[in-house]
Amino acid sequence: MIKTDKDQLLKKLYEPFLQCAMCPLGQLGRKTVVFGEGNANATLLFLGEGPGKEEDQQGRPFIGRSGKLLNRALASANINRADVYITNIVKCRPPNNRAPLSIESGTCKNILLKKQLAIIQPKVICTLGTVALEGLIERKIKLAEVRGKLIRMDNFFILPTYHPAYVLRNPKKIDSLVADLRIAQQFAL
Repeated sequence: MIKTDKDQLLKKLYEPFLQCAMCPLGQLGRKTVVFGEGNANATLLFLGEGPGKEEDQQGRPFIGRSGKLLNRALASANINRADVYITNIVKCRPPNNRAPLSIESGTCKNILLKKQLAIIQPKVICTLGTVALEGLIERKIKLAEVRGKLIRMDNFFILPTYHPAYVLRNPKKIDSLVADLRIAQQFAL
């Protein structure tokens, strides 16, 4: 992968937060701050909830069971994972994989996510699950009402879809997930 100015800007952004303790998650046993990975010039960014156990151990987003399903869905939608950027609302693993508290997601959004988005400048953010969507738009919303529909926000569109963990529990939803990924890809071009 060719390193770009945006890669350097992201690296510089992350350096002060390698041992972040700005919210309670920094004190609750996380091993690694999982900033995100992928193409810093991506027009399509995937936003999840937070790192799981494997992600926390390896420092990479979406590499566990949910990540494997996401990879299959991306391949089915003809999206190369190396062409997109993948991150989460919170960069540290919540204990027992619980949903991030508002203080945690709000803090991480303000000190890191907003700056990541400003550097990467994606055209489309595909939110994976309700927690990611609500964390990004900062209000309660029913995923069933907006899934697969583009929402305009600031300088980008949001395309809400299912979290891969949900699809693991509800395998019949895989076709909907892949269809949503195709919509996201189409609008990111």
